[in-house]
Amino acid sequence: GRLCLHRKRINISTVLAGQKLGIKEVDEGIWLVSFMHYDLGYFDLEQKTLQPLDNPFGTRLSPMS
Repeated sequence: GRLCLHRKRINISTVLAGQKLGIKEVDEGIWLVSFMHYDLGYFDLEQKTLQPLDNPFGTRLSPMS
């Protein structure tokens, strides 16, 4: 798991090496990092830090229809 963003290489985890990660800008300079259908945390481009979510692989609640 490495991201290439604005010509910068950002290592997320060696555990995810070779896996595809998703990113989505949620605020200016703040990116949501995902693996498969799991949101892993938020990457701050300016601070170059990843703030992990408390339990990205925990139980998910389905929205009620």
